[in-house]
Amino acid sequence: MSKNKTAFQLERFKKMRHKMTLQGVVVGLLTGIVVGLFRLAIEKVEAWRGSILLPMISQGKIFILIGIIGVIAFFVYLMAKWQPLASGSGIPQVKAELRGQIKQPVYRLLASKFIGAVLAIGAGLSIGREGPSIQLGALVGKGFSRLTKQLPVEEKMLLTCGAGAGLAGAFCAPFSGAVFALEELHKNFSVEVLVSTMAACISANFVSAYIFGLDPVFDLVIPHRLPLRLYWILLIMGIILGLLGNLYNSLMMRALSTYDKLPKPVAIGIAFFLALLVMIFMPQALGGGHSIVGEIAHSNFILHWGILDHKIALGIIVSLVIFFLVKLVFSAISFGSGVAGGIFLPLLVLGAIVGGIFGEVFNSLNGSSELYIANFVIFGMVGMFSAIVGAPATGIILITEMTGDLQNFFPLVIVGLVSYMIADLTGTSPIYDLLLDRLMAKKENGGEETSEEEMEYQRRLRKRASKKVILESDVYLGSAMDGEKISNLELPPGSLVISLVRHGKEIIPSGETMVRGGDYLVILCAEDYQDAVVERLDKLCKTVLS
Repeated sequence: MSKNKTAFQLERFKKMRHKMTLQGVVVGLLTGIVVGLFRLAIEKVEAWRGSILLPMISQGKIFILIGIIGVIAFFVYLMAKWQPLASGSGIPQVKAELRGQIKQPVYRLLASKFIGAVLAIGAGLSIGREGPSIQLGALVGKGFSRLTKQLPVEEKMLLTCGAGAGLAGAFCAPFSGAVFALEELHKNFSVEVLVSTMAACISANFVSAYIFGLDPVFDLVIPHRLPLRLYWILLIMGIILGLLGNLYNSLMMRALSTYDKLPKPVAIGIAFFLALLVMIFMPQALGGGHSIVGEIAHSNFILHWGILDHKIALGIIVSLVIFFLVKLVFSAISFGSGVAGGIFLPLLVLGAIVGGIFGEVFNSLNGSSELYIANFVIFGMVGMFSAIVGAPATGIILITEMTGDLQNFFPLVIVGLVSYMIADLTGTSPIYDLLLDRLMAKKENGGEETSEEEMEYQRRLRKRASKKVILESDVYLGSAMDGEKISNLELPPGSLVISLVRHGKEIIPSGETMVRGGDYLVILCAEDYQDAVVERLDKLCKTVLS
């Protein structure tokens, strides 16, 4: 690449932040439309399941029901085979593309993810819409970038905007979408990412609110605050949820490992067969289950088995424990099969169940009324999310937006942080990091996650001249590079630190330039070395030494 072209790209990079906000708005609007249609389609098939499929059981049309479920399973398998990157939640795929590890095809993957997720959720598998919504949004951002011929670094920004907007549109949670982009996708704070993604999330939320209304996803009534004298309970609850998060991640990865030994049609067939059994014996466990949260919060949850007395606390507690176990196993088997679908909503429901159990036990032991059941339900959701995903800030803001409740923000923070710390201390890796490692391991081993089309693309990519990309990195106080020379970064060949920003002023660095905590680096590197450069920056600039 010539010096003139490099200088042009650097100048364009400097001006990029001034146009990213406007482009983020456009990507957000487009994502809002796509995710809005996705949500509408899911609502339609779920209504169809309740009005057509479930009545077949009492009408004795069980063989017709089996046939319909079998046809849906077949089409879900076709979507997964057509585009292997449509499998699972989609968030690991987005993270991998942001790191330059994979290339997602836009239009065919978007169609496969949309159709596969709608069919799988509609059939009752215990999966959520948020992961697919995030991947759909990322694909919208990438497609917009390709149409408008953006630079690689701009494409990644627009992909991030679309991903955040996908979460915002899925749950009417714009702030959560922006925080998710920082905390989970980039794992560092960047003003450019925050502003552009926030613009995308707000515009996506506008479209979503226009279609679905302004009511929060969880319509809960939380009339009272938990008294300060009872805050010790939050510590116990955080510890329990942190340990359950460890259990959830272990169970999920074990399910995925078990399914790896089976042919794809068999794996998907097992999940749909279990969905059929759940449909017959415990239909409340079908789908994501967000409607169950309100029943638990208001102590109205019952199992329709006629064997438990739900007028006493013990009956409710036993029902909730049974429901938790069924939902946990069903979620692991559904997601582990590799169908298109996320885990946000099912894990939030699991957290709500734990909160309901905790609240009922607390009331029974203390002879209290049911004033704080709803409080414990939202505490359970944020604790489970923080422990499993490893993103407490996203979880706290997400639950606040999904419930429309601000008076419990302080206890949510306590439970979220405690559960996150317990999960981390017990060696639990965040679920999306585990899934990303698994995705890349299968890709490197030639597994089914990599299609022939993708492998051929990578072969062509290696043959042609390498492109240049521009990367950014903060330098954390107390990191290995704090107080070191730039030359000590020891970046791969073809990589160069071209700019250092300190207190808002730009410095053109050399190898002898000293780096300080709080600095902001801009690196030009060959696209083939992008992943290695990012790994090096994460280790030396974004990891605080103990």
